[in-house]
Amino acid sequence: MMENIIRITYQSAAYQVIGFMARPDVGKVKGKLPGLVYCRGGIGRVGMVRPEWVQAFASRGFVVMAPAYRGNEGGEGRDEFGGADVEDTNAAVRYLRELPEVDPDRVSIMGFSRGAVNAFQTAIEEPGVHRLVLWGGVSDLAATYEERVDLRRMLRRVIGGTPVRKSENYQKRSAIYHAAEISCPVLIVHGTADEQVEVTHAYRMIEALHQAGKPFAAHLYDGIGHHPPEPIWSAVVDRWTEWLR
Repeated sequence: MMENIIRITYQSAAYQVIGFMARPDVGKVKGKLPGLVYCRGGIGRVGMVRPEWVQAFASRGFVVMAPAYRGNEGGEGRDEFGGADVEDTNAAVRYLRELPEVDPDRVSIMGFSRGAVNAFQTAIEEPGVHRLVLWGGVSDLAATYEERVDLRRMLRRVIGGTPVRKSENYQKRSAIYHAAEISCPVLIVHGTADEQVEVTHAYRMIEALHQAGKPFAAHLYDGIGHHPPEPIWSAVVDRWTEWLR
């Protein structure tokens, strides 16, 4: 773990869960700082919180909180892939707002890949979220079930069945069905060559936000995959963190 990243244990409903935090060099900043909740992708040891990402986001002027989600990194409970574990990201927003150096009116959320499933729900459930970024984000979990044969067994296990048998569980976790409930501006970031979360997820979310009359922007990157290489990755992050500000 990098020196400026702190591992914390915080309360989420009945569980003690793990998160990772980093702060910018506050000596170079005047006034209160914006906060950012970084919602990791994957589940379990796949897509774990990336310390270098936490550090990179903090270096751009944000106090960063990255929940590991319950059941991960030694935390209590079980990750439900955007079920009850959404409270872990809700609690992370509240945690940041209570820090004396953070401006409580400028706490935003970024959900990467599966993290978008948690991020959009928190943007709905926690009033006053500043802005929401969905980066390479899953917006329709039933579509993911069809597209990613390798994930089907895991999805049936954590969600309780297939999209046919548990359609309400899949729709609850799918942002395209809840665009009208999101009250903050939304930014869609996606590579058109993404093979892990197809760019159709971005297109459908853009259409859902448009139909709901919600403020949004889109940064689409032609020919870029799920994990952009450097220096493109840094340029992508520079652009969406500037949008947050």
